Amino acid sequence: MPSRVQAFLELTVQQGGSDLHLVSGHAPSIRIHGQLHPVRFRDLSVEDVQELLAEVMSEAQHRELRERFTVDFAHDMPGIGRFRINAYLHAGGIAAAMRLVPGTIPNFDDLGFAQAIKLLALQPKGLILVTGATGSGKSTTLASIIDLINATRKGHIITIEDPIEFIHEFKNCVITQREIGRHAGSFSEALRDAVREDPDVILVGELRDLESISLALTAAETGVQVLATLHTGNARRTIDRIVNVFPERRQDQVRAMLAESLRMVISQRLLRRADGNGRVVAADILVNTHAASTMIRAGNSHKLESVMQTGGSTGMQSLDAVLKDLVRRKVIAVDEAIAQALNPSQFDYLAKDSAA
Repeated sequence: MPSRVQAFLELTVQQGGSDLHLVSGHAPSIRIHGQLHPVRFRDLSVEDVQELLAEVMSEAQHRELRERFTVDFAHDMPGIGRFRINAYLHAGGIAAAMRLVPGTIPNFDDLGFAQAIKLLALQPKGLILVTGATGSGKSTTLASIIDLINATRKGHIITIEDPIEFIHEFKNCVITQREIGRHAGSFSEALRDAVREDPDVILVGELRDLESISLALTAAETGVQVLATLHTGNARRTIDRIVNVFPERRQDQVRAMLAESLRMVISQRLLRRADGNGRVVAADILVNTHAASTMIRAGNSHKLESVMQTGGSTGMQSLDAVLKDLVRRKVIAVDEAIAQALNPSQFDYLAKDSAA
């Protein structure tokens, strides 16, 4: 007989859900196409959630939850799938968010990016940043890029994750995957070690602080291909976020490093389809062309939007232009575009046309 948590996770997969939420004081909820739906079940007590988590957590993970009030880990549920789990304490007791990790890594060509973006991903050095909110598909995009490199080049790929999500097999590359808390103390420690491990490619699950950002920039500057994520809303803000995390006396140096080593920024969002059948990716993409590099070096990041609007031949695109195209093709609704747009006022005329 399956355990209770297994039954909930199985239900999540059967209903096409991406996340299962277990929160003491409330019934379980499943996120389907971006929206949470309660499960027909009684409200969970603190003891219920503790018992459910006991089925998937080790004693070390329980200890970390007690000491740090939160813990991240991955768990394989045979016959169901692999889940990234965050358990945490809250005002009403204890809770957990369990995200389904797709069983197969999507082919990069199926993500819908321009051919120019694929060619940039295959360049053997430089910094690639994939940004967006939690749940926007950053890990999937990065895993697809890693899989593309793994299939087409020969070298050593190191991934640093918290926790490990996609499991990569050896193809043409040697791949070593390290998990924070199990194989390294922090992203910074793992990055510092990685550059001494003969890497060709380093994947950093998240650039969280000044030290990890500084180490990633330095690694990219020395010829390693670095892929990483940040929680930023668009390409221009990503540049500002990286520069502004450093003290003012270092910011000119950081701009120069970015101008030299950055290859591209993919800032993506997952949007509800108008027909309710799943979600679609919309991305703000900055390619570090000569014009973009000049603006980054000069501190004129506010001018990057105009570069992106005219850089379609290099693979660049602005989020709002993508949203307008999706609305015109009736892939997404106008209100969804307005909710996600960087400049919502640009969609007023589309809203009027829709109302008419």
